[in-house]
Amino acid sequence: MSSLLTMAIILAAILGGAYVFRFAGQKITNNAPMFRDMGYGVAFGYVLAAALLIWAIWYYFQPLETDAGMKNAGVQFFRWAVQGFIIAAIAAFLFRLFGQFVGTAGTRKLFRSMPLTASFGILVILLYAIVAIFAGAIAPYGQAEILGAANVTAGGDPALGGNPEYPLGTDQIGRDILSRLIYGAQNTVGIAFVTTCLAFFIGGSLGFLAATLQGWLDQLLSRSVDVLMAIPSLIFALLLMTIASVWAVELGVPLTIFMVLIIAVIDSTRVYRLARAVGLNIVVMDYIEAAKLRGEGLGYLVFKEILPNAMAPLLAEFGLRFCFVFLTIAALSFLGVGIQPPLADWGTMVRDLAPFINFAAFAPTAAITPLLAAGAIALLTVAVNFVVDWMLHKSSGLKE
Repeated sequence: MSSLLTMAIILAAILGGAYVFRFAGQKITNNAPMFRDMGYGVAFGYVLAAALLIWAIWYYFQPLETDAGMKNAGVQFFRWAVQGFIIAAIAAFLFRLFGQFVGTAGTRKLFRSMPLTASFGILVILLYAIVAIFAGAIAPYGQAEILGAANVTAGGDPALGGNPEYPLGTDQIGRDILSRLIYGAQNTVGIAFVTTCLAFFIGGSLGFLAATLQGWLDQLLSRSVDVLMAIPSLIFALLLMTIASVWAVELGVPLTIFMVLIIAVIDSTRVYRLARAVGLNIVVMDYIEAAKLRGEGLGYLVFKEILPNAMAPLLAEFGLRFCFVFLTIAALSFLGVGIQPPLADWGTMVRDLAPFINFAAFAPTAAITPLLAAGAIALLTVAVNFVVDWMLHKSSGLKE
């Protein structure tokens, strides 16, 4: 039986199961509102979720070796993913429980109303921050230190090309991957945070000025921002970084400085749009007019009146913008024009360690080597978005 025919039969069974599920629910519960008002699409979603759960349980208990004696890397990775999800859920629950009893009255109240996803996001961000700040003390080796063995696979099993001294293996020139992952948090995340702060300072200041003064300054800044936003940001950043790579050599300035400035300016256009839109809604308020009548200056209006009232959307945007900056830096490093060697960077590590994927057939632990840096990028992105979603929910005034 072909795969296409199998998929068609499974889809038909789920479609029929959705109808049976809704009809049986109405009969068994005596036409309860939940099943009476349930649409066919909702019933299909329930049955599809149940089918996926059954498949996941079945696939989880598949053997780790095929009939030919080869390692089943897909099953191994799936087991790791399920186990990681369970561990993350337990850790988030315990962290939220800990926060409900430790801290100030305000933080305890915050943790009591916090969803599990936000708890997980805050926990991950705290762990990344600790690793980034204390990378020098945590990492067993230096980020550029070349050791005695190259291309050591992850897992520490000598039979599969591993070494217990290097649990995550070494790269092509013999640098410890665990140490470079730890230093990568310091370089990639730290530079992304500084870049995001600079982008918000530029875009927020100009956006509030344009909203407050309006007139020719508003038109000049807005049209300039329109021109910059019309160019795809990654392509524009790649073009400017290619030019800056020549200037960096001539001026003796690290290319990383140019990267921070270029990404900050490009991303400040998005911040400018938000700050200007929020500022225009605030400057028409009565308390702004009262401040003007009192003779308050421009600095007072921007920092004492507009900024405090625009803080909620700006904080939410900061989290999202940090993710975009973080991913842009990783993408530029992957393309070879971002953070330069010997500094450790997750984007560069994904590119350099990609050949280890070829070991997946006989050593799944070796194949996870290039996925470690990619997973670190994805995990932080998901964690920040969880926190941002929670902040948006709180600032919007929506209730459960």
